[in-house]
Amino acid sequence: MKFFRIRGRNSAGRTTSTPVDRAHALYKAGRYAEAVAEARAVARSLPGEDTYAPLALSIIANATGAQGRHAEALALYDDVLPGVGRIFGAGHWQTLKLRSDRAQTLAALGRYAECETECAAVGRGTGLQLQITARAARNGLVFALDAQGRHVEAEALAREDLAAHDEPDRLSLVLRLGLARSLSGQARYEEALAEAERAGELRRALPEDDCRPETGAVELAVATALLGLHRATEARRRATAAHDACMASFGPDHRRTVEARALLDRIDAA
Repeated sequence: MKFFRIRGRNSAGRTTSTPVDRAHALYKAGRYAEAVAEARAVARSLPGEDTYAPLALSIIANATGAQGRHAEALALYDDVLPGVGRIFGAGHWQTLKLRSDRAQTLAALGRYAECETECAAVGRGTGLQLQITARAARNGLVFALDAQGRHVEAEALAREDLAAHDEPDRLSLVLRLGLARSLSGQARYEEALAEAERAGELRRALPEDDCRPETGAVELAVATALLGLHRATEARRRATAAHDACMASFGPDHRRTVEARALLDRIDAA
């Protein structure tokens, strides 16, 4: 899960601007190609040891992955991580956040065991930023467990985290989607559908910019559960909506677009 907290504060507590604000805003708005171009310009303009240089590079990696160029994004994470670790320190939340983002890019490339290992290593910490980073990493762990067919473990982890942190935020939304995925994986389709619908309610209550990276995810979870319940016509309608939304937001190579296309093929073959 990709998230940012990059605005600075001056000594009086007022929010101050940073060199990466525009690139961040473009990313949040789903204007990923523009975010890459802006962040590249910022990175070129800053000294290599400037603290905002690695943040600009991380935005490039995030926005590249959001366009479905997952292998390229992974290479970018591998390039930027040593500098981030050197500037901020191995235990700093910025470093751990980047490791979490990289781990979930591994999942997008089908490297689920590696994703699991990395998310498990990142998914702990104290302090607000480290807790947010840890929750994001645990979401990646839920996804990796599901992808490896370990649905009972994924369900237990998702329920544990939701019980501890069931705030109406994007992290809870993604964990509910992970829970729905784990239930469908166990052929518990009625429960999966109920969780997917709860996730849909939460998504509608959240700001659009917060949820843009989850475009199509609710429809995909609902469609999967509906197919399991032999409601193929409804499933196809929701899967088509997921596919179209992902195509518009991420392009054809993004892992969720590919997943939606595969689900449509399953529905048509049923």
